[in-house]
Amino acid sequence: MAETAYAPRRVAVPRAGTATRRRGRRAHRLVPLLYIAPGFLFYLTFVIAPWLQSVWISLWEWNGVGVATWVGLDNYAEILAEPALRAALLNSFGFIIFYTVIPIALGLVLAAVVAATPWRAMPVIRTVLFLPQILPLVAVGVVWKWIYSEDGPFNQLLVAVGLGDFARAWLGDFTWAFPAVGLIGSWVSTGLCFLLLLSGIGRIDPSLYEAAKMDGCGPVREFWHVTVPSLRREIGVAATVTIIAALAGFDVVYVMTGGGPGHATTVPGVQVYELVFTAGRVGTACALATVLSVLTCAVMYGINRLTKER
Repeated sequence: MAETAYAPRRVAVPRAGTATRRRGRRAHRLVPLLYIAPGFLFYLTFVIAPWLQSVWISLWEWNGVGVATWVGLDNYAEILAEPALRAALLNSFGFIIFYTVIPIALGLVLAAVVAATPWRAMPVIRTVLFLPQILPLVAVGVVWKWIYSEDGPFNQLLVAVGLGDFARAWLGDFTWAFPAVGLIGSWVSTGLCFLLLLSGIGRIDPSLYEAAKMDGCGPVREFWHVTVPSLRREIGVAATVTIIAALAGFDVVYVMTGGGPGHATTVPGVQVYELVFTAGRVGTACALATVLSVLTCAVMYGINRLTKER
């Protein structure tokens, strides 16, 4: 019988240093998690947990003191049924035009003009434009309420230039109260958008402008084809910050109009305050806050998708 020759099987013997290196790489991957762990725990404790608690309360009818009664999704149905709550949600999205669209458009134009013609007074211009952003919004509301009053400076200016027929109690007018309050949001947000976009223009490669000039582009076409596309990320940041300010607005509206006249300027923040502290409808207030937070997250997701670098 012929003998069969078997080749000796080579058994891979792990080197002593291989396992050590693997453990080292695994530990190295855990290091970033350790850095973010304190912040994540803080966020989980003071943001996520209260939000989940609010969602849970939104399923109950509760006055904040007595025994709560399970009502399921009835509080969410009330948001669609009550005109005041529907108006609050619609107004908050309407304020996006004043808090986001107008400031970003103005900020783009101002930043492009300032970047093209540097002025010595640039620090003063930046400070003046950014000043409304650092003022307390309650103080802003008080000052503008006086400016818009029937005998305030705005109406006096209209009378002085011969437009006295247009003078009115702006914050008591059902047609003009909403844009009058919204323009304050434009005044507050424009400086922030201007600085964000101006800093973004500073990082645009000058060769892009030179190439555009060689192709015969004028200032307007340079603005549309070079400046605006290059500021995609800055526009996204400005839109995110200002939309959150528009949807979460409370101070200015509460001080100036309290949501009136009627429901012309009411916003979810004012309605949540009144539902909790005046009407004793904590469950409905939590349902409104939950709907607003979900809508805000959806809008933020859409903005991130639109402004994502390709």
